[in-house]
Amino acid sequence: MSAPLNGIRVLDLTNVLAGPFCCHQLAHMGAEVIKVEAPGRGDLARQLGADPELNKAGMGVSFLAQNAGKQSVTLNLKDPRGKGLFLQLCASADVVVENFRPGVMQRLGLDHETLRAAYPRLIYCAISGFGQTGPWVDRPAYDQIIQGVSGVMSVTGDAESAPLRAGFPVADTVGGMTAAFAIAAALNGRPRGAFIDCSMLESVLATMGWVVSNHLIADADPAPHGNENPTSAPSGTFQTADGPINIAANKDEQWVQLTDFLGLADLRDAPEFRTREDRKRNRFALRALIEEALVSWSARDLARALNAIGVPAGAVLSVPDILNHPQVADRGLVQHFADVPGIGRDISVVGTGLKLDGAALQVETPPPELGAQNMAIWQEMGLSPDDITALAEEGVI
Repeated sequence: MSAPLNGIRVLDLTNVLAGPFCCHQLAHMGAEVIKVEAPGRGDLARQLGADPELNKAGMGVSFLAQNAGKQSVTLNLKDPRGKGLFLQLCASADVVVENFRPGVMQRLGLDHETLRAAYPRLIYCAISGFGQTGPWVDRPAYDQIIQGVSGVMSVTGDAESAPLRAGFPVADTVGGMTAAFAIAAALNGRPRGAFIDCSMLESVLATMGWVVSNHLIADADPAPHGNENPTSAPSGTFQTADGPINIAANKDEQWVQLTDFLGLADLRDAPEFRTREDRKRNRFALRALIEEALVSWSARDLARALNAIGVPAGAVLSVPDILNHPQVADRGLVQHFADVPGIGRDISVVGTGLKLDGAALQVETPPPELGAQNMAIWQEMGLSPDDITALAEEGVI
């Protein structure tokens, strides 16, 4: 099948991660994503990442990771001529995505009400830390700020280490994914023209599942549980001879299978382990007994053995380990681009983590240099090459 968003044009005014990650999903679904960037500097992510040379080139790893398949034009939205060109672009677009602080687009005269009046079918998505209303509407927000105020940090780690930030920008990515989901749904709405107010804070809270629900419904106080699954035992991380393994014997039959396999069947008759609730109350004593039986096992061998008998298990791997494993390496998650313009080297980037009709979603082009499509896009808008050159010299594009 053709990509489901073929023929959809998205104007991506976003920076760094939540917004670019949203538009990254849309690009892989087939949308034409035009990244509208500030002249001379572009997306801040162009200067971010673990490779200083790429940062100097304006092609930082943080940018490369989320922008394959997009086009880049530069435009000064504070200049009336730049604003006029943006409005021309909107006439050809289906979606506008921005992650400025609330109020910025209104000050530019490009807020959703203004654009809706001119283009009623245009879908406008605003991604922000706290949404477009409320007492925190004017606060700046980064991923770690949202992790902190959402309660994520309060339940991450254990009693000694919490509060602890998650090891990747979960708030940015969850916010971006939520926005992409909403945009895809709005494209199917009739009539088109939705205004999407995506709050990173609320997006994260919506994904916290049982942590939030146990509080709302059961009045349970959320707490950090480290590597232990608070809903069951034995379910968590256990030490083997060569490293940790996660074992999730969440069902009673899995508890039986695990104890039989490890030669610990007598534990099932012990009063402190007889029921699920007993095992939860005595989880640390149970973990110590199980770990005594794991001292001769390697984590990966044990994972294979346990999975074979129906007990879910998996060795704790590093990121390079899992990227190189056939389970990931052979499914098309990672896409490779050769001799990328602007950096002169090959790169590999991660896609979307899903397949359609057996094929991994991929894009045709690598992340763009700043303004790489200026000539093509602005000529499409009716400008001549001389016009484009003059506007570039004046800082409009």
